[in-house]
Amino acid sequence: MKRTLHLDRNRMAAIFIDLQEEHRADPRYLVEGYAGVLAQARRLQDAARRHGVPLYHAAYVVDPAAPGRPFHPLQPDGRSAFSDKDDPRIAICTEVAPAPGEAVIFKSEPSLFGAASPAEELRRKGIEWLAIAGVWTEACVDATVKDAVALGFHVLLVKDACGTASTAMHQTAILNLANRLYGGAVVSTDDACHLMAGEPVEAWQVMGSVPLRFTYENASGLYAEL
Repeated sequence: MKRTLHLDRNRMAAIFIDLQEEHRADPRYLVEGYAGVLAQARRLQDAARRHGVPLYHAAYVVDPAAPGRPFHPLQPDGRSAFSDKDDPRIAICTEVAPAPGEAVIFKSEPSLFGAASPAEELRRKGIEWLAIAGVWTEACVDATVKDAVALGFHVLLVKDACGTASTAMHQTAILNLANRLYGGAVVSTDDACHLMAGEPVEAWQVMGSVPLRFTYENASGLYAEL
């Protein structure tokens, strides 16, 4: 259900997950509507910078020789099938590139809160709410959101600043996260920008147990209501 949400922007941070060139340059890993995702993410970044909300940029970088990857997909030459450490397409897209002084975290697993986790730094700064955007919705965004909640952070999931390979994959991933986004909220980029400006919005927050019982037929409509 939607309820009024009003946040202290001094206790917020903005997280941008894997907005890398490969998602528009590698035919195997294209994100549908990626230009739109980048544009919304840029709006979110601009609002965060304008209102003093710290930004954290994450990039997925894979070394297939690292331990703990027994089933990782490889190319014929032994390089990672995606986000390979030697592929120039792992660069963060120029439209959403980090500004000087902003945190950039190179991660080797889906979640931001893995080996390179910034959780303790966020806690030291008094951060309680994380506005999360990025790709892919059902993979690295999903893993980051779930770990953030488990670590005690409130998540502001910015649905139209996330994306993946298809509309169906994106919408169902957002709905699945929304069903279990305890302590957090699902918002649009517009609403996230208002919250960063210290303005209240009507935001979708989960009440009860798995309220969004979606089907193939109604998933798009439920997504639009978030």
